[in-house]
Amino acid sequence: MPAQLCAYLSYNGNCAEAMQFYAKVLNAKLEALITYDQMPGDEPVPPGMGNKVMHAYLVHPDFALMAGDAMPDTPFDGIKGAMMALTYPDVAQAERVFKALSEGGKVSMPMEETFWAKTFGMVTDRFGTPWAVNGGPKDMPKG
Repeated sequence: MPAQLCAYLSYNGNCAEAMQFYAKVLNAKLEALITYDQMPGDEPVPPGMGNKVMHAYLVHPDFALMAGDAMPDTPFDGIKGAMMALTYPDVAQAERVFKALSEGGKVSMPMEETFWAKTFGMVTDRFGTPWAVNGGPKDMPKG
C-alpha cells in the first residue's frame, strides 16, 4: 500500500457531531468513532473525557479524514493556518457541499468563478473547520 497523507483535526468536545455531519455531507463512511471510555487497556481516562472522541476515522473512496477531541490539558484554540480543500468534477456537487458546510458557518468567499475553477468558495463551518471548495476545474497554464 502506498503512503497516504491524511488530515487529523482536533475539536473542542464536538468531534462526534462534526464527523457525523461530514460523513453525511461528503458521502463518506464513519468507520471509527472511539470514545476515551472505549479505549483498551488500563489507562486512566481524564475526568469529563469519557464520552469525548479519542479517535474518529472517516473514509471516502477518494480521501480519509481523522479527528479527535482535544484533551483538557491541551488548550484548544481552533483550527488555524490550514484548511480542508475539496475539488469536485462539476459545479453542482461543489455547490451542494459548500451550501451544507455554510449552514451555521461563516462564508469568507462566496462561490464564484476563478481562473482555476468554474466555481470556488471558502467557508468556516459551524464546527470551526475551514474549507475551500472547488467545482469544475479548468486547465491551468503550464509554467
